[in-house]
Amino acid sequence: MSVAELKERHLAATQTVNNLRDRLKQKRLSLLDTDISGYAKSQGRTPVTFGPTDLVCCRTLQGHTGKVYSLDWTWEKNRIVSASQDGRLIVWNALTSQKTHAIKLPCAWVMTCAFSPTGQSVACGGLDSVCSIFNLNSAADRDGNLPVSRMLTGHKGYVSSCQYVPDEDTHLITASGDQTCVLWDITTGLRTSVFGGEFQSGHTSDVLSISINGSNSRMFVSGSCDSTARLWDTRVASRAVRTFHGHERDVSAVKFFPDGNRFGTGSDDGTCRLFDIRTGHQLQVYQQQHSENGTANVTSIAFSISGRLLFAGYTNGDCYVWDTLLAKVVLNLGSLQNSHVGRISCLGLSADGSALCTGSYDTNLKIWAFGGHRKVI
Repeated sequence: MSVAELKERHLAATQTVNNLRDRLKQKRLSLLDTDISGYAKSQGRTPVTFGPTDLVCCRTLQGHTGKVYSLDWTWEKNRIVSASQDGRLIVWNALTSQKTHAIKLPCAWVMTCAFSPTGQSVACGGLDSVCSIFNLNSAADRDGNLPVSRMLTGHKGYVSSCQYVPDEDTHLITASGDQTCVLWDITTGLRTSVFGGEFQSGHTSDVLSISINGSNSRMFVSGSCDSTARLWDTRVASRAVRTFHGHERDVSAVKFFPDGNRFGTGSDDGTCRLFDIRTGHQLQVYQQQHSENGTANVTSIAFSISGRLLFAGYTNGDCYVWDTLLAKVVLNLGSLQNSHVGRISCLGLSADGSALCTGSYDTNLKIWAFGGHRKVI
């Protein structure tokens, strides 16, 4: 068989595959006759209601002198680590507002930070393309600075997000502007797997965020400037398990739903979306009506412990609490007393779901606690 005949057969097979893919997509779309909110309304479900004391700002953490870019809680819920434009990581006692560590970073341009599962170490990364690990139990040097215990080098672009693999202090996943995600062995400092890059099923632009499945730590999802989210299996780095479309601009935030079967996304297009990893379908869009000032970008998201609430931070300083079942905003933390006066850059929920922490360009972090008759949702 000649080369020309092989090319002709290859083109024909490719066309057949594309036609079958389009038919399958149309068939799936024909079955999507409603979304979550439409079904919930048909069943007579009502939105969650909030009283004036149900979610209040109970603490303001002051200490950074620059914009706060990232934060993370420990699993035991009483400590928070934050990363700021001032070039420092600060570890806070969330119960007393006291600082337990103030770590001066090798590179001031930090973009992300994370606590290890045991709370003994913190990781951070940024424009230096390196993920630095600090052991909080290490002795400080003569200047009072904590030394770097491990530097994970290998990315060819900035490190935009990092997260420890649950129940392991020895493995970490990073996302980068080089269009890849990497699974690291912290003990050796070596890359275990690289996701994307030269592989066709990888992202085609900067990767901005990652979230590891709490129910199955082999699975994680990534969000990118290519307007897609992708699901990965750490055992198969050569291709993404599934690609999720729907957003019209950068996907700046991703977060797994508590049950591990769904995940949420936040985007510069001003919407949050909920996807099912088993079917690949978009289940719901969370979008406010356009205002005179245009649409604010979503910067970060988090789910309540039950999944009934979705917390979303925006560039205009709003922090909406969405009822995920009915796709309605039930509260805006940005309109409450003691709210931030700048862009909400990051947020996260404590492990027991009893408190929310938000970080802002106003240099502060705020802890919001459930009160009144509503303890945890």
